[in-house]
Amino acid sequence: MLYNLHTHNYTANDNILEVVNRYPYEDIDVPYFSTGIHPWYIDVDKLDEHLTVIDARLAMDNCLALGECGLDKRIEMPMDEQQKVFEKQLVLAKKHQKPVILHCVAAYQEVIETKKRLNVDVPMVIHGFSKNSQVVRQLLDNGFYISFGKYLLRNPELSQVFVTVPNDKFFMETDTIEEGLEQVYEKAAAAKNISIEELRNIVSNNFKTVFKNG
Repeated sequence: MLYNLHTHNYTANDNILEVVNRYPYEDIDVPYFSTGIHPWYIDVDKLDEHLTVIDARLAMDNCLALGECGLDKRIEMPMDEQQKVFEKQLVLAKKHQKPVILHCVAAYQEVIETKKRLNVDVPMVIHGFSKNSQVVRQLLDNGFYISFGKYLLRNPELSQVFVTVPNDKFFMETDTIEEGLEQVYEKAAAAKNISIEELRNIVSNNFKTVFKNG
């Protein structure tokens, strides 16, 4: 079994457990999903409605995580509004004791600070990581997990960053890329200089630890 931490494209592959992103205004049409308000799609007028949907969905057994949610400094939505929406969602994650899948762009210090200030006691996973070893070290030192996908395939230098991540702290994902999850696993196994089978076991153990499922 392969585990896909985060995807928007359900493939119905029996050999892959996919955590499919479903926004509050989307139907649940997949076996396992995560749900949250992405900073790109904050709708202030419908915020309470969307939070109510998220609250109800997080109570479902096949809702494995809150997310993706987070902070993004490269969009027009004001950071204080993003922060407010982010924090309201983290309260729900704590209430339901579900992990959090994070979208973070140029806001790592803010995400770390928020985790500390709200004393978030559920696992938090930065998805689609693309930064350097210094950022990864800060995240690991503050208890975050890291998920790799598109940028591991696109950026050769990221393999050196990936190698520094302890085996009990990472996940694999596809997000929206056309390549299959198998290609991400192949790239990751080559970077770590281990077999695909060993990598599968590592990610499987991480998934069971964080998601209490699978």
